[in-house]
Amino acid sequence: MIEEIWSEYRTAIKAFLHSKVANASDVDDLLQDILLKTYQNLSTLKDSKNVKSWLFQIANNTIIDFYRKRGKENNHAEEPLWYSNDDKSLYDDLSQCIAPFINALPQDMAELLTATEINGVSQKEYAEQHGISYSTLKSRVQKGRGQLLNLFSSCCDFSLDSQGRLADFEQKTVIKTTVKYFSPKFF
Repeated sequence: MIEEIWSEYRTAIKAFLHSKVANASDVDDLLQDILLKTYQNLSTLKDSKNVKSWLFQIANNTIIDFYRKRGKENNHAEEPLWYSNDDKSLYDDLSQCIAPFINALPQDMAELLTATEINGVSQKEYAEQHGISYSTLKSRVQKGRGQLLNLFSSCCDFSLDSQGRLADFEQKTVIKTTVKYFSPKFF
């Protein structure tokens, strides 16, 4: 009986696991756990009409147990990160690097980005202070960030990781050429 049940529902259970767990090897391990639990608890199934919901309940509980176990394993005391929020001087140093780029933007955009990105004023608060609707302000911030990105892109080539975070950069080389125009009267 277990072979029949497993052959009928294995693919659906595996698809369910893939929707909840990213790592394929973890999915395979969980699938084995579910098979074992199905075998061990088959005698508790009261009505064979409910086998599908019973199997998916086992699968769901197995996923919950998996994440609980993983959470307990990762609950150890971690070392403080070098870029923790407590390190105000690092934040200040990075702000000073970005400030010239922000100040190269039009004045109203520079003020907006300085307030929200450097000084930590919430967008909602800034909108209220300046009599701007919150949705309009969010659009302006996005536009300003885009303009800022264009400025960064004009001086550097960036590589981003899969989460969109900066992984590497390389300064673009700027070749300055001087073009002299001579009028015919100088010859």
